Amino acid sequence: MLAVIESSGDGYKARFERRLTHPAEQAWTYLTDNEHLKKWFPELQVKNLNLGGTIRFDMQDGTFEELRIVGFKERSVLEYTWGEDRIRFELSPKAYGSRLVLVETMRQVTSHTPKDLAGWHVCLDVIEALMDGRTIESRKDNWEKWFGEYRTLVETRV
Repeated sequence: MLAVIESSGDGYKARFERRLTHPAEQAWTYLTDNEHLKKWFPELQVKNLNLGGTIRFDMQDGTFEELRIVGFKERSVLEYTWGEDRIRFELSPKAYGSRLVLVETMRQVTSHTPKDLAGWHVCLDVIEALMDGRTIESRKDNWEKWFGEYRTLVETRV
């Protein structure tokens, strides 16, 4: 399912939601444990997992950006800065397993926004596949499919 994009005060919010058949604790490890994190987003590394802590983003050019953790509740909320924007993961236990919500808060929508949204969509696909013991054959092909969908969504919603 595509993210829902809404205008929110001084910007926009893109909300992704996934119903996982796995417990929230398992999904939490994919968001916060570096061994699991590198399987779906190898450029990220948690440095200090707490409110005010940091996540390091490898820019792949020898430099790193420090992302500040601005929202944190053990096993349920992880929110961090992403440039001028924010990324927030929320996990909640459910009878079927857990619900994973990702909200990207954006100050503005640019021509790059559909690329980012497709990227987050694929990241969530990969997390789910990893927990299921599956692999996604081509992340690039998957991304290209979703990029077209998000480009259309952004053009019609914003």
